[in-house]
Amino acid sequence: MIMDKKWVYKILFLSLALLGMNIFCYAQENMGEAIANHEKKITDDQYSYKYEGRLDPFKPFVAPKTSTISQDPNEIVDEVSEYTGMQLFEPGQLNLVGVMLSSQSPFALVEDQTKKGYILKLGDLLGKRGMVTSIDSQGVVVTETAKTRAGNELKSTITMRIKKEGDK
Repeated sequence: MIMDKKWVYKILFLSLALLGMNIFCYAQENMGEAIANHEKKITDDQYSYKYEGRLDPFKPFVAPKTSTISQDPNEIVDEVSEYTGMQLFEPGQLNLVGVMLSSQSPFALVEDQTKKGYILKLGDLLGKRGMVTSIDSQGVVVTETAKTRAGNELKSTITMRIKKEGDK
């Protein structure tokens, strides 16, 4: 009995189809088991660091240098604060332009390098450590008070004078 070529191809196709389905089913069964085994292995192998007898892995290799020099008790210590208004200008950055004297409260007119004008009154803070303590016809006196590490107060006075024509 001779089979027709069509039947041979059909039988061959069906054999390959059954073989492919068989392989697919086998892989699916084993894949499920492999995933379950892998998840079990991950949960069983929880990592824990045993630090007995070992160095700390997060400690830097080089320790920061500590200061062996003792601090000078006469060193001036700046108070950390935010400066606003006239505290942004040191007395040397301002030029005295005019003085207005009155019995109640005298005031002085000053300008910065950009020729912008400002008014100073008694008690105004000027610079990091200064305060306007006197305003007279000769000029403005600013007293700067600095504190040292030992707690001592150092006072210095700066006199701002009106520049006359020809003065630099």
